[in-house]
Amino acid sequence: MKTISSLLRLSSALLAATLLSQCTTGKVTKPDVVVVSVKDQRMGLYEGGELKKKYKISTSKFGLGSAPGSYQTPLGRHQIVSKIGEGLPAGAVLKGRAWNGEVLAPNAPGRDPVVSRILWLSGREKTNANTQNRLIYIHGTPEERNLGRPASYGCIRMGMQDVIAAFGEIPVGTQVVITQGSLGRRSMTAEAD
Repeated sequence: MKTISSLLRLSSALLAATLLSQCTTGKVTKPDVVVVSVKDQRMGLYEGGELKKKYKISTSKFGLGSAPGSYQTPLGRHQIVSKIGEGLPAGAVLKGRAWNGEVLAPNAPGRDPVVSRILWLSGREKTNANTQNRLIYIHGTPEERNLGRPASYGCIRMGMQDVIAAFGEIPVGTQVVITQGSLGRRSMTAEAD
């Protein structure tokens, strides 16, 4: 009798866990593609062809391009090849892709380092093949007041907490498309401008 009772409790627990796991939380579990819209200054995470989450970002204040030393944001298809900063506090300063022990608050005056997390991009087209060597990242910035308009030196900047959330949602290997177009509710084809 005790065994039957234990089996019933276990079965009930498994059923409850299965049902709860199917509930939608609005959280992206693993995006199929990330789209960076230069026009909107937003980054969208798409799962199953649907826009699941948007973040305010900043692209380059020097415009678009892939020339070395241009400080421009490269267009086209990219891929996340490395993630750096897991477990660090929000605002952790990453110098040379390593934490230097310093932590900044949002909008800290006179400072513009890479903070919190890095998602390192690699270009997947002939026109942007040098993206990784140019050290183009999706990363946190203390200059959160400038998000929503072009303000970076080529990278895609995000708020300190937003980049931590995105870091947890976007696995290495995810395709990133940087486009001049707008984000749509449905996934763009993986074609870039």
